[in-house]
Amino acid sequence: MPTCWLVSEDDRHKPIQLPHQQALILGRGPETKIKDQKCSRNQVELRADCNRGFIIVKQLGTNPTNVENVIVGKGNQVNWLLAVTAYQRHFPHLYNQVPLKPGQKLCMVNQLYPYTVRFIEDASTFGSTGDGNKPVKRPYQKDSHGDEKAKEGPASKISTPSHTEEASYGASVTEKATPQKAEPAGHWSQGLKVSMQDPKMQVYKDEKVVVIKDKYPKARYHWLVLPWESISSLKALRADHCELLKHMQKVGDRMIKHCPDAQKLRFRQGYHAIPSMSHIHLHVISQDFDSPCLKNKKHWNSFTTDYFIDSQEIIAKLERDGKVSVKEGMGELLKLPLCCHVCRKEQATIPKLKDHLKTHLLS
Repeated sequence: MPTCWLVSEDDRHKPIQLPHQQALILGRGPETKIKDQKCSRNQVELRADCNRGFIIVKQLGTNPTNVENVIVGKGNQVNWLLAVTAYQRHFPHLYNQVPLKPGQKLCMVNQLYPYTVRFIEDASTFGSTGDGNKPVKRPYQKDSHGDEKAKEGPASKISTPSHTEEASYGASVTEKATPQKAEPAGHWSQGLKVSMQDPKMQVYKDEKVVVIKDKYPKARYHWLVLPWESISSLKALRADHCELLKHMQKVGDRMIKHCPDAQKLRFRQGYHAIPSMSHIHLHVISQDFDSPCLKNKKHWNSFTTDYFIDSQEIIAKLERDGKVSVKEGMGELLKLPLCCHVCRKEQATIPKLKDHLKTHLLS
């Protein structure tokens, strides 16, 4: 029977083994190294089903625990997500409990402290099975690009899209900026790892990074620069990643330079403080925000408040501190009023904001 491991995505601690069909309660404490007072000492109850390959997550603490974008919840009558997946339909009796499958992300509290679950056939490969003297080895799995990258042969030279490709992309964003169908493999939060391997999505690639078009662009031009190296989030960055981040920014600069509207539009490059997608990615986005995919306050504030951290600032932090720390409470910025990013005039609704933005584009 496989063994089940809860793995910290930001490498806060060693993987924690979950016993089969036994409840394990986790939260703030030495085992998780979480010191956040908003996280209860008894925040979640986890029960693994090693035969079926998932765990059941039950929220015990007051503040929200998330499985992907779903709040597990405490004290509600029923979690309607139970009707969504095949696993959940097998458990109609479960209240305030959500299955967590491999590839999905568990955030312990307030969208922070991300975890994934791994099921390993050979437990001896990954360390202790009860012998406390044996070190636990992290149960890594191959990333979506895995060993394939090594088989690609010599790295391609740096190149940029042709004018035809750029013009086509510009038209697809400005005239047909509609969401594309989600990838069938894996959960949506893992979608970047799928998209970066899709030649149809790739706009540029070299030996270190790949550039793809954002599937739900929030402006006329919206690209994502992703490293081939697997880096889960800003918190996983280390000092030796500085050169990689500088290269990512240079690639972003190149994308802007070769954009047909580079002289008309202003661009920014940066990272979300708390990204919803797994795998670090640099946003290169024009500041017109002219897109039907920009639909709500969260979309707007994620790019126009301090929630969107400039690339240069992240690089400077990494060079200075050897790591990137994200301030607590950044999620609250997404709830701020809708304010124009040019003149800071407050707008009541997204449609009114978009009408207002047109006045700046025409000026």
